[in-house]
Amino acid sequence: MKPKAGPNKAITGILSVNARGIGYLKSIIKDKEDLEIQNSNLNTGLNGDTVLVLPLPGRGGERPAGKVISVEKRAKRAFAGILQKENDTYYLLPDDKKMYADIVISKDNVIAQKAEVGKKILVKINQWNKGANPEGSIVQVLGQAGEHNTEMESILYEKGFEIGFSERVEAEAQKLEKTEKPIPQAEIAKRRDFRNTTTFTIDPKDAKDFDDAISIKNLPNGNFEIGVHIADVSHYVRERTALDDEAIKREFSVYLVDRTIPMLPEVLSNDICSLNPGEEKLTFSAVFEMTMSGKIISRWFGKTIIKSDKRFTYELAQEVLNTGKGEFFDNLKTLDTIAKKLRAEKTINGAIDFEQDEIAFELDKTGKPIRIYKKQRLDTHKLVEEYMLHANKEVAEFIYKAYKRTNSDSPFIYRIHDLPDNEKIQALSIFVKALGYELPIKKGKGITALDLQNLFKQIEGKAEESMIKTAAVRSMAKAIYSTKNIGHFGLAFEFYTHFTSPIRRYPDLLVHRLLQKHLKDEKLPKSEWIKYEKISALATEKEIKAAEAERDSKKYKQIEFMKDKVGQVFDGTITGVTEWGIYVEEKETRAEGMVKIRDLGSDYYVLDQKNYCVIGQKTKKKFSLGDQIKFKIISADLEKRAIDCLLV
Repeated sequence: MKPKAGPNKAITGILSVNARGIGYLKSIIKDKEDLEIQNSNLNTGLNGDTVLVLPLPGRGGERPAGKVISVEKRAKRAFAGILQKENDTYYLLPDDKKMYADIVISKDNVIAQKAEVGKKILVKINQWNKGANPEGSIVQVLGQAGEHNTEMESILYEKGFEIGFSERVEAEAQKLEKTEKPIPQAEIAKRRDFRNTTTFTIDPKDAKDFDDAISIKNLPNGNFEIGVHIADVSHYVRERTALDDEAIKREFSVYLVDRTIPMLPEVLSNDICSLNPGEEKLTFSAVFEMTMSGKIISRWFGKTIIKSDKRFTYELAQEVLNTGKGEFFDNLKTLDTIAKKLRAEKTINGAIDFEQDEIAFELDKTGKPIRIYKKQRLDTHKLVEEYMLHANKEVAEFIYKAYKRTNSDSPFIYRIHDLPDNEKIQALSIFVKALGYELPIKKGKGITALDLQNLFKQIEGKAEESMIKTAAVRSMAKAIYSTKNIGHFGLAFEFYTHFTSPIRRYPDLLVHRLLQKHLKDEKLPKSEWIKYEKISALATEKEIKAAEAERDSKKYKQIEFMKDKVGQVFDGTITGVTEWGIYVEEKETRAEGMVKIRDLGSDYYVLDQKNYCVIGQKTKKKFSLGDQIKFKIISADLEKRAIDCLLV
């Protein structure tokens, strides 16, 4: 949401609050600093809230300030944390460090919920009057703080996700299993049959739901028929059912380090809809006749039935490609060759490769991390990715042009990515220059995707590659769901949607429904636009929360892993410099800690913000962003979610 002017020169926008309880609101005037809002002027506004802020009269040389007049919309009302007691008052010490106020809980409520001091609980704010602490009630007692399951569940509840399904939803799913297995012959007769076409899935080792499969057939003319087959969730999850209501509410499956919280009950996600090998399954497919160079000769979209011949893991499929031996080698080789052509064409058109090392965790039976390692990015990962991107792009283009051709006002859900913000790109250019690289900005034009490609070529394989890519991602607009197509900047696609994961993303399920309505020539009333615009906005919000939950679970496990490493020395990179300390990232685990300014030595260090470094006033010793350093862990605090370090 972009800040906008309100009555009496007040500004409506989304409030950011830091760990010190100071708020900021983005200025609506270009090149002006954000408004700073002191804790006393927050007027119960919390991080992420939509607020109305009145700018305060400025004083020469001081940062522009503001005051929250009202909270228009709460980002959340429930907070997880530890139950504490002081004198005779119970309160929540929140996990969310940007929640600057303790939530007071009545003694009666604590007794009724059988909550104990020191336990992790989920609390909902009921009332909050200015000048007083917020008052809340316990929604759920989660368990003992520090225990693996308690902490993972508290992350989910904190972000607004539910874990189990209601009896009504489960009953509806169980009924489908009884009525839809085996698949009725009448339904099979309506569909294009791919059961005798070579088809397989390629997924992670630990995957339980398979929502996409790829088929390939050699054609007499030397071309190939390639099918991207997606679980036909829309056949089972119908509008105005309990399952659909639940899917709308959840919007996404959520992935933590040790578990998946599915959007749909497991009887659907892991069984009925999952494209398990050797089982007949209903699918919605995008089928292309393609040449070996990746050129599309024709395309077809519609309902199908498949029977997967093989469940490949990425590693097994890669082994077949590497050795030239094993099942379906010729098919995999052809698919890989075409995928590489598609990838090369995408790059020529300006697609940006934001790919970074991802970490994975090996946990023991209690959930304790015993190893953190970087995931391998294989050609088979890229193979699957290219065909999924291809199907998404082609579906979006097909629908967009069909609507244009028929002057249809029917809604559709696109996945869009806007051009980068000029101000953020200027900051990125300065940032990379301080690290010795160039990102030229053309006056009045900003940058192109090719400019970013060139930057990424400069940093490929360098220690600072991950840091610069992270900074570049943060300078980009966020990819969002929308009924209005503006293209996808990062992928360099004019048209793009999400069609390929309806088991775990609700927008994909809607895309299936809308595509099918179009194929059946069903017109939707204009009033439907409002419904789909609202769902698009909510999906974008929920997607951010799901990503935050995944990130928080990883951070928790990184800190837990480092608890046993106190006193040990590691290699790392300086990833941030501030007036209170420098941030360092460990090379292998990517765990981030902080070295406090006071611990840098006897010198007096000052932040040089322009050059992204801190400099000793006496010795002129400098610590800069991107520097390779050795550091020692001195503490890892799970409660504070922080690792403290010393430079060696």
